[in-house]
Amino acid sequence: MRNYSRVIVAAGCLVVLLISWVVVITAKSDVQRQLELMDQAAAYIKDGAYVPAVPLLEEAAGYSTARTSEIETELKRVYLALIDQRGYRRRYISLLETQMNRRNASPDVFAEAAIYYLGVSQTDEALETLRNGIERTGSEELTELYEKNRYTYEMSRTSYDYVAAICGNTVQVRTDGLWGIARANGIPLIPCEYEQISTFSVDRAIVRQNGEIFAVDGNNNRVAMLHEAATDFGNYADNRIPFLIDGRWHRSTGELAPGTAVFEQIGMYSGGYAAARTDGKWGVIGTGSNWLIPADYDEILQDELGRCYAQGAVFARIGDAIFLLVGGRQVGEVFEDARPFSEEGYAAVRRNGKWGFIDTNGTVMIDFIFEDALSFGQHLAAVRIDGLWGYISIYGRIAIEPVFIEAKSFSGGSAPVLTQRGWQFITLLEYMRRAKLL
Repeated sequence: MRNYSRVIVAAGCLVVLLISWVVVITAKSDVQRQLELMDQAAAYIKDGAYVPAVPLLEEAAGYSTARTSEIETELKRVYLALIDQRGYRRRYISLLETQMNRRNASPDVFAEAAIYYLGVSQTDEALETLRNGIERTGSEELTELYEKNRYTYEMSRTSYDYVAAICGNTVQVRTDGLWGIARANGIPLIPCEYEQISTFSVDRAIVRQNGEIFAVDGNNNRVAMLHEAATDFGNYADNRIPFLIDGRWHRSTGELAPGTAVFEQIGMYSGGYAAARTDGKWGVIGTGSNWLIPADYDEILQDELGRCYAQGAVFARIGDAIFLLVGGRQVGEVFEDARPFSEEGYAAVRRNGKWGFIDTNGTVMIDFIFEDALSFGQHLAAVRIDGLWGYISIYGRIAIEPVFIEAKSFSGGSAPVLTQRGWQFITLLEYMRRAKLL
């Protein structure tokens, strides 16, 4: 019985050796066959005969050896030489996709694919490839290439006499002296037929027409009427809009019923808070009666629409000094001027006559080198350089060249810019593609 066991063990060892020998012989034959195919393909390529080289290289690439990657590179080069002929573009892209889907895919493959897509004006495919590559590899080179190309934009054909700052996904626009509402990319929503119009929020805007003040919805239907005699009104957000009645500002809901609280001045609500002045001093008040920041300041800085509060931060002025207040407390140094924070990104601040950018800790994130600037919106900030406006990224690099007479912040994937044709809109192609997928 013991001898029988020894025979079994010996036989097993022999089988293992035999299998190993077969694997080695097969591996050698794979390498040899691969070399033969490569040599045959090289002869065709040398003569400029790419078509007969293709099946040889494709077969060679089917073997898994140390030289397979080299063969795939040569195969892609041949595909590119034939790219305008039927079927070869698809073969080239298919091989790139195979390489990118491998567990240990190289950043170079993602870069190659992105550069190819950019070269044939398929920007959205290029950006998607780069995003996937960055997520898979964490490559700084891919990140740099992505940042360099992610801000490609399309200019709208629509133009207006004047455009306010975008609020969410809509914007106030003016044509021939009358106001309306457009989407963030400039496409009209409410026609320009009103003497005055507020921002659009929760499917309504407040308008003035022929002495009447009322609310309209996104289809331009009248939905509420103001019955008090107001001489002015502000912007609408957070279900609050201010009306000037008998020389004092009253807050109202979207149903246009003014409340009893009165102010000397009040701005637009954002994040539940608005700048307000009482007894000659400014503070920040909530939608009720509670003050987030007591009315102790000469000014609470507001943007074009009247917003002052975002990311828990507010800028206040006493005399000539501008303070950053976070949670009601001063943070960081004092500045000459500032633009309020938006919902994300850095705020523009001025020091020694130049504009730079800080975070909500008051830390300087981008140096003071710009003639003028607006705070960041959607990872881009409008800046003025040599008299013209463009946009920088959060890394402080030029993302969109300064070629505009004036520019405003991005929101909803678009930004208003002033050109020789008037106010137009630029929309990021990356945002357009993502919006279509939502």
